Amino acid sequence: MITTDYVPGSPCWVDLGAPDVAAAARFYGSVFGWQLDPPELEADGYGVFRLAGKSVGGLGRLTQEGARSAWMIYFQTPDVEATAAAVERSGGSVRVAPFAPDGEGRMAQLTDPQGGQFAVWQPGTMRGLEAVDVPGSLCWIELYTTDAAAAKKFYGSLFGWQTQDMPLPGDGGAYTLIAPAGLGPERAQGGIMGLPADHLALTGGRPYWHPVFAVADCDATVAKVTEGGGSVQMGPVDMPDVGRLAVCLDPSSADFVVLAPAPG
Repeated sequence: MITTDYVPGSPCWVDLGAPDVAAAARFYGSVFGWQLDPPELEADGYGVFRLAGKSVGGLGRLTQEGARSAWMIYFQTPDVEATAAAVERSGGSVRVAPFAPDGEGRMAQLTDPQGGQFAVWQPGTMRGLEAVDVPGSLCWIELYTTDAAAAKKFYGSLFGWQTQDMPLPGDGGAYTLIAPAGLGPERAQGGIMGLPADHLALTGGRPYWHPVFAVADCDATVAKVTEGGGSVQMGPVDMPDVGRLAVCLDPSSADFVVLAPAPG
């Protein structure tokens, strides 16, 4: 469950770096009904995706040479500088040093010791996403990694996350639920999935985070994904007690998951 109280360590924002922002805006508009604010971006501009007037994510142009188009997950922190320093002490790195975009807060872009990229946000006038956990908005986050134990240790130390391992069917190992410090399993906000390197082809074996967006009808949404030039890596498939989901790629190969949650 993603909520908007944005306690430390909770996901509070997502944005997409796309090589063609106009094409990305059209694609996600057709899939989720999002509108980009402003409708057109300058070369180095940044826009906000809105659903029924509420922010559900951001969009900027991908400019880094050799970088892949991807969604970035931001986690709330009360002190960006302290968090960036803690990442470096733990063997990670700072890709973008702390700064204050438009005075709305402070942010930094970071990399965990295994190579997974994420960002942190210290709220100012902007606390985070305005709509979550409803169709067309963020409802879950996931980390795919080759070393789940190391990821649990790193992020647990950094954010104080509570974790709970859930066994997967057969010999599938475990799926680790993550929840903010001091909150119970009912506030689980995402998961960590251990996978072999050859299952992480998008990043050449490096770990990566991706967003899960809630939808009312998984199959209908997947049809919109493919009609818009995207593709499906897995699904749609029914997951007991979770819902019906599919792992998708947009036309620039940025990955995301769509989930029609199970009733109740």
